[in-house]
Amino acid sequence: MTIEEVVAVYSPMLYRICVVMLGNEADAQDALQDTICRYLECKKEFRDREHEKAWLIKVAQNRCRDMRRFQARHPKVSLEEIDVSYENPEYSHVLAELVSLPLPVKAAVYLYYIEGYKTAEVSEILGISVNAVKKRLQRGRKMLRLRLEEE
Repeated sequence: MTIEEVVAVYSPMLYRICVVMLGNEADAQDALQDTICRYLECKKEFRDREHEKAWLIKVAQNRCRDMRRFQARHPKVSLEEIDVSYENPEYSHVLAELVSLPLPVKAAVYLYYIEGYKTAEVSEILGISVNAVKKRLQRGRKMLRLRLEEE
């Protein structure tokens, strides 16, 4: 089967499976796309169409399970909560200043203070040493302090 045929035949069914497992259409679309990408990368020879279908279903289920596990470990903030935080002028002012920081400093400050990661975790995420994270946090605090005191 060509990829076009696979997408035409199996994507509606795979999409429904993903929607049921994830409860979210956007995440289901991502899971479906990942499943099709894995199919493209797969060098497996399928015995027949049923074997191919079973493989695609299993890959889609595994991808959905991985996405649910990731979501449980990394909770999101809803858009409504973000809008509420912007209603507080003092807080939105600090966020605006944070956005204006240089990228390396901004990334460390955001991950540490906003997302709540520890310095070791920020170090791992950014691929820098723990001491470099601490230095960037120090620079970020100093820059924010100077910018907020000016106004």
